[in-house]
This record gives sequence, C-alpha cells and structure tokens, in this order.
Amino acid sequence: MAIVVVGGHSRSVGKTSVVASLIAALRDRRWTAIKLTQYGHGICSADGKDCDCASDDHTWAVTEERDPKGDSDTSRFLAAGAAKVFWARTRQGYLAEAMPKLRTIIAQAENVIFESNSLMKFVRPDLYLAILDYANPDFKASAREFLDRANAIILHEPQGHTVQWTGVSLKPVAGKPMFRIEPPTYVTPEIVEFVRGKLEAVHTPVR
Repeated sequence: MAIVVVGGHSRSVGKTSVVASLIAALRDRRWTAIKLTQYGHGICSADGKDCDCASDDHTWAVTEERDPKGDSDTSRFLAAGAAKVFWARTRQGYLAEAMPKLRTIIAQAENVIFESNSLMKFVRPDLYLAILDYANPDFKASAREFLDRANAIILHEPQGHTVQWTGVSLKPVAGKPMFRIEPPTYVTPEIVEFVRGKLEAVHTPVR
C-alpha cells in the first residue's frame, strides 16, 4: 500500500489534472483519491458556502464522491478510474480535526493519492510530487514549507516566462528529478514510469 501526495505552489497549476492523469495511467493500483480543501473564515466546511457558524460541527467534513459524470474535481477522479474518491473540507487551522477520519479511509485503501500540500504536516507519504509554474507569482507557505521533501518536481515549461516568484529558492530540490510539462498534457510517460517505479519499491504498511 502506497501513499502519494500531489501538491503545488499555487492554485491553477494543474494539481487536479496531474492526479487524474496518474489515476488513469495506473488504474491497476485501485486508487482511493482524496482532495483536500481548506476554507478561510466565513466559509462552512459542511457545504463550502458562506456561513456565520462557529460551532465545532462545521470545522470539517469528509464526503464520498459517487458521480463520475459531474463537473467537480472529485468527479474527474472517479471518471479517471479511481476505486473510491473523497472530498475533505476543513476550516483553516482545523485539518488535525479531520485526520482521524482520513486515517480510517487510508487504512481501508489499497493505494491512496492526495491532492494537497498541507497534508504533509500529518502524513509522511511514499511519494510527494510538487508542481511548479514559473509564470505564477503566488507561492503558498505550505508549498514552501515542504518543498525540500518533494521526491520530484513537475515544472511547467517556461514558454518565455521568467521566474515570477520572490524570496523562493529551488536549492532544496537541487539534484532531484525534474519533469517538464506543457499543458494540456500534465503527465508524461516519463512521469508515469517514475511513479510506477516508486510504487513498486513500496513494501511497507501505512504509517
């Protein structure tokens, strides 16, 4: 059983596309896919809508996706061939509250793939892929915090762009495998073989 985490330094860098593509390319792994979303103040974790609630009941929620034909990211995971898909939503700072439920899901899965950066605070995955895009100036604190733990980097082709980040060094990932992509292709055969090789080397149970 393996745990794979796919993270990115910002929104809209292709995390969902990478996860869906890996699920489709490695369907034999019977993935349980989990998308993690953290909301800021004023958003209810139960349904993702504006909310003034402050009760503990609304700090987190985990629901199973069952519709492979929907428009959501989790529906894309099902359509790609995942065995099970879950959407975990938490209020900012409350991810720890959802971890007992997530650990139960992990324990029941054959292999797990997460779309998240923040999960790295609580799980030591067998493989962590970090997606970077030179053209996107935003760099999340969570992505910066765990960049040195990435096993490989998936890098958007610059296409003439210079690096737009400020105060971010790639020294923590110097010498690690780097795979260049050009959307709409988010996962290349080389990435698939890299992930497959890492999965084949995993023989330990879930931590």
